[in-house]
Amino acid sequence: MAVDISPVTALVVAAAGGEQQAWSELVSRYAPLLVSVIRRFRLAPSETEDVAQTVWLRLVEHLDSLQEPQAIPQWIITTARRESIRHLSSARRLRPSDPLDPVYASVAADTADPGEGLFRAERHEVLLSGLADLPGRQRELLLLLVEDPQPSYAEISKRTGIPVGSIGPTRSRALERLRRSPPVRAYLAASERSESSGGDRHGAGTLG
Repeated sequence: MAVDISPVTALVVAAAGGEQQAWSELVSRYAPLLVSVIRRFRLAPSETEDVAQTVWLRLVEHLDSLQEPQAIPQWIITTARRESIRHLSSARRLRPSDPLDPVYASVAADTADPGEGLFRAERHEVLLSGLADLPGRQRELLLLLVEDPQPSYAEISKRTGIPVGSIGPTRSRALERLRRSPPVRAYLAASERSESSGGDRHGAGTLG
């Protein structure tokens, strides 16, 4: 009897086996999440690229040992944070001691996200993790719809291949699938538990 496996699990198995197309799809799915985490550390574009490359290399090294491929989003978040902090620590050791030196201000002094900023970042990471579970076309559509400025429906149709008249229904289906994705469901469940116990999770409905 055949055992159904998730698309992400299938990609991880194929990428670990050396299939370049599978690896490219993994990178495409999780690049927005990775870049979002690194950018919170206010690194320069070249530094962001360096840290991202390091994280991808770490993932290649660990593909064979990942016991739960569905945990890749959290693995990427944790590794991206660790590598960003490591980069910042190295940069601080090299930066000039004179605060008037332009280089001094280029390194973020504070990598923490206090209060509401932390909750916004967490929700953003959850959404990006959920997006990675969507089929490519649905994922691309939702990312285009939140661009600022948002492309016209004609441009979205050109870039995704979705007919203009189908963009609205496809968006609805994609959002419903996003709400049912494991990362989003887990976050909403944790939010509801926190609220029922009197905690302050800043609202479960904000992911909808």
